[in-house]
Amino acid sequence: IGTYNNMSFFNYALQKTYQKILREKESAVEAKYQAMERAATFEHDRDKVKRQFKIFRETKEKEIQDLLRAKRDLESKLQQLQAQGIQIYDPADSDSDDNCTTVTTAGTQCEYWSGGVLGSEPSMGSMMQLQQTHRGPEFAHSLIDVEGPFANVSRDDWDAAVASLLQVSPHVSQALWSNTVRCYLISTQETRAELQTFIQTHSLRLQRFCEGLGHFYLNVSFPEEKAALYAAERRQEIERSSVCVLLLKSSVSSCVVEDVEEAFVKTPDSRPLLLYLRTGDRKGEKEEVSTLSPSTRDLLERVNKADKSAKLKVISNDAYGFKNSTEKTFLQDFSLFLQELLGLELEESGAVEEREEEDSGDVLWDLHDEQEQIEAFQQACSAASRFSFQKYVDRLNDMVAAPPPTPPLLVSGAPGSGKSLLLAKWLIELQQKHSPNTLILYHFTGHPLTTSTDPVLIIKRLTVKLLQHFWSISGLSMDPSKILEEFPRWLERLSARHHGNIIIIIDSIDQIQNAERHMKWLIDPLPANVRVLVSVNVETCPQAWRLWPTLHLDPLNPRELKSVISTECVNSDIKLTKDQEKKLERHCRSAATCNALYISLISRLITQSRSSWTLEKTLQQCASCQDTVSLYRLALKVALDSLSTDQEKHIMKELLCLVCASRNGISESEALELFPDLSFPALTSLLHNLERLLIITYACGLIRFQHPQACEAVNQEFLDGGKCHGSYREKIIRFFSEQLKQDRVTWRVADELPWLLQQQEDRSNLQMSLLNLFVSQNLYKRGHFSELLAYWQFVGKDKCSMAIEYFDSLKEFEKTCESEQSMSRLADLYETLGRFLKDLGLLSQAVAPLQRSLEIRETALDPDHPSVAQSLHQLAGVYVHWRKFGNAEQLYKQAMEICENAYGPEHSTVARELDSLSLLYQKQNKYEQAEKLRKRSVKIRQKTARQKGHMYGFALLKRRALQLEELTLGKDSADCAKTLNELGVLYYLQNNLDAAKMFLTRSLEMRQRVLGPDHTDCAQSLNNLAALHSERKEYESAEELYERALDIRKRVLAPDHPSLAYTLKHLAMLYKRRGKLEKAVPLYELALEIREKSFGPKHPSVATALVNLAVLYCQLKQHSDALPLYERALKVYEDSLGRLHPRVGETLKNLAVLSYEEGDFEKAAELYKRAMEIKEAEPSLVCGKAPSHHSSSGDTFSLQSPALPHASR
Repeated sequence: IGTYNNMSFFNYALQKTYQKILREKESAVEAKYQAMERAATFEHDRDKVKRQFKIFRETKEKEIQDLLRAKRDLESKLQQLQAQGIQIYDPADSDSDDNCTTVTTAGTQCEYWSGGVLGSEPSMGSMMQLQQTHRGPEFAHSLIDVEGPFANVSRDDWDAAVASLLQVSPHVSQALWSNTVRCYLISTQETRAELQTFIQTHSLRLQRFCEGLGHFYLNVSFPEEKAALYAAERRQEIERSSVCVLLLKSSVSSCVVEDVEEAFVKTPDSRPLLLYLRTGDRKGEKEEVSTLSPSTRDLLERVNKADKSAKLKVISNDAYGFKNSTEKTFLQDFSLFLQELLGLELEESGAVEEREEEDSGDVLWDLHDEQEQIEAFQQACSAASRFSFQKYVDRLNDMVAAPPPTPPLLVSGAPGSGKSLLLAKWLIELQQKHSPNTLILYHFTGHPLTTSTDPVLIIKRLTVKLLQHFWSISGLSMDPSKILEEFPRWLERLSARHHGNIIIIIDSIDQIQNAERHMKWLIDPLPANVRVLVSVNVETCPQAWRLWPTLHLDPLNPRELKSVISTECVNSDIKLTKDQEKKLERHCRSAATCNALYISLISRLITQSRSSWTLEKTLQQCASCQDTVSLYRLALKVALDSLSTDQEKHIMKELLCLVCASRNGISESEALELFPDLSFPALTSLLHNLERLLIITYACGLIRFQHPQACEAVNQEFLDGGKCHGSYREKIIRFFSEQLKQDRVTWRVADELPWLLQQQEDRSNLQMSLLNLFVSQNLYKRGHFSELLAYWQFVGKDKCSMAIEYFDSLKEFEKTCESEQSMSRLADLYETLGRFLKDLGLLSQAVAPLQRSLEIRETALDPDHPSVAQSLHQLAGVYVHWRKFGNAEQLYKQAMEICENAYGPEHSTVARELDSLSLLYQKQNKYEQAEKLRKRSVKIRQKTARQKGHMYGFALLKRRALQLEELTLGKDSADCAKTLNELGVLYYLQNNLDAAKMFLTRSLEMRQRVLGPDHTDCAQSLNNLAALHSERKEYESAEELYERALDIRKRVLAPDHPSLAYTLKHLAMLYKRRGKLEKAVPLYELALEIREKSFGPKHPSVATALVNLAVLYCQLKQHSDALPLYERALKVYEDSLGRLHPRVGETLKNLAVLSYEEGDFEKAAELYKRAMEIKEAEPSLVCGKAPSHHSSSGDTFSLQSPALPHASR
């Protein structure tokens, strides 16, 4: 017993001691955390003060430099006048003021924000500007000299080309940018059987093919007997169509002739055309060519005559006949048209997905997000044309040109006042005149619950656009909180390296979810060359933002009101009486009834009056509407009254309610499936009417509301204020669930189904939908990382539980996989899961699925298959996080070897592995090895950039370039020649040099005919053609063309014009490449002189010109002439960019080489050591851990679920 008591006492003592130690440990940990928090707060405040002081200091230094330069310019001009014998009495009355250039604090002329003569017309000779801004000397000791003037085809040039295309045709038809493949089918009574065979047999496969590529497919057909009732709808559908198919035998009706005239004769080059001509009976027993009626023969002759570009494909039933044995052949031929239309190779959807991912490295991107932005911008441009915002545009220009530091500029106004239209109009003008080095980023938000208002997706999209300028974006994190935190760091780093300007435009920023919290980086001081413009509703603007410089949109004045309504009435052949005009003017006097949206809608209602109500009744009803929502409710009643049957009215109500209840809208093909009794002509007539009334629009192939007020009107009119959303959501849930059962996992299913289940608070079904591995894979691969996490958080699962659920689900799926194709899909799923877990920071759990993916690919495919390299790459990434650098290096090298064997040494996948190895060596302080690999990677990326073009929208731009060729088929004009030039640039960027040469030559010839041989536009065409010949190593032709361009620009342009400097530079480079160093010297000297006049003697651009000339002197062995140039360049770089800037390091390295060649080894060693210290101190461009001067952007991201229905109202 005594022993037992002793033991009990001993245990009790141990327990007490343990608890005491535990409490002390907890206190120590708490004290540690408190100390860390205090340190972080101190560092936070210190960095903010340092940043503000730095911007203040830089601004004041620039102001002083600008004032000194202005003083020198004025003194120089005064001296010139005095030398001419002109007596100077008062500088204010002097002629010199006529030539005086206003100087801003930005350090350039007033054209700092507007650019020069070239504007947005990209000249190929200037394609290296962006990359030169941060790669050191332009020629020797740099990559540029090795690769030539076109090695650095940058995103600036691509954006400039696109901007210029928009400038040529700012309101292109929807067919050019919609992602719905609309197949317009024209048939007669005699070919109805062929039409039914095509629709029933081929359409479903074409639909699946397009779905795999992320597109919609839609058959557009109007029965011949009812076609006359839909004349306007037919014309609109032909304009929107992607491809037209004519099924013809012997005779044609008047409606068929009208459609053929519109599609095949008037605009034959707008789209691919397919003609099926039944020359015999269906069994092919007898030819019936002679039975073609005269009208049919005449029609075919006109079609053949109009087909100047040979876009018409003729198929006869001799070859196909639509028999069972040859249907597949027809489908294959038709798919070739889709291949040309979409700009994609005809492959399985998985291969397409893999190629897209390969283009963007490890960054996952949603093509539809970018598509949506393109469409939103186009629609805003189209709507803006009805209003004159010139006074606001001028005020915006003044605000943007204000001296830095400048906080974000606020465009405020009431809902519907035209904020989006103003930003679009200003953006168009900016694109038309901006300099090539101006980088413009924009984002237009939609309905508050759509993906366009997700802050993570918005910031990620803007970050990717920024990082494309570094040729590598592998450092972008997938973690939502890090994406929001790192954006200001990337912005700061790029702005420091970018000599141009960065303009960021965010429309309706108050619609972004938790905008004030997630956009805190806007409150911090912006870099000196960055301008941010945001629009916001005046009622919902956060208090902290109201202190920013603000441009407020006032209600329209009576003159603008009358202009808008008169224009609409004239277009619709309606004339208002004087009394009616006065009534309208009296009604539209309040702020709520005199905004842009209200006036646009009331004008549409007036022009729609003949279809349902009388004009007087319409005006009377409008007078009772005191705000835009009530006017939209009236528009809904007008639309309902225009329908003839109760069934049509019911379908309209149901369709609008479904659009309102969905997340992103409903597609036309989905509407036809949801309403089986609805014919396509009836649907398109209904949608055409609703679009005319500004109720709905099309975005990303989806039917959406044009404005939030239209959605609210539907809520009030049909959904009892939003209380009936649940039943309609259930209907959409059943629809997409049925697709899920059929293994149709499209981007639409992944976007809508989980979100709808979350809104319905159906956690069990939400979890089941997420455990459909293809749904989660679709969301993840499209970059909807934060959305996927939010769903799991709503279900109530933490990261570890989620990982277990996925892994168990994958094991179950693996039991059903037997074929090689299914095993390949399984490997993809394992890899996606591994990457997802790695992004979550669950490295231990990520290894197993990645290793399993590697095993499957090595077994099912081949150990040397490129997919194996992908698995190795992902596994190596995990080892890097674990700091097991030896293992990671081995895996990266294996992956690179496989990629080189599969694709060759100059493929983008090889560049990806080189980048990864370079980063790995940097982490190990092996800077020489890292730099060597990085240079090789940059060379590969520069070479493949022209082939791949735009990272996430290349197919869209390629399609637009093909379609815009129709603009060049008219009469000779300056605009037509300009379009030819831009098409040449786009084809050059696609590496289609033959097509580029054809268009550039046509542009030059047309400009010479229209403008004269000595016009500056001719010089631009000569410059671009010279660039093309130089790229093809046809140096003699290039030299001749450059010399002709230089001769024109010397005679026509000012001696310090930037375009003249560009031509000088590239001709000098050509001379240098061909060994004509003596001929290059005076050109370099003149280029230096131009830069000194343009920017002043202490501008970094002048230092670059000094380095170029010094390099040339070194090659001529004139070291004594080179040394002072290098030293002067070094001084300018240090004064303007700072002593630790990469350009300072490059110049020090060049000076070290020069000192070594001169025999001064001690000085060379000292210079080289300093250059290496700068190199080691430089933060990696692809490293997400570099410190930032920004402070308040480091807030944590809470994965809260989107607002539930009852909370959002």
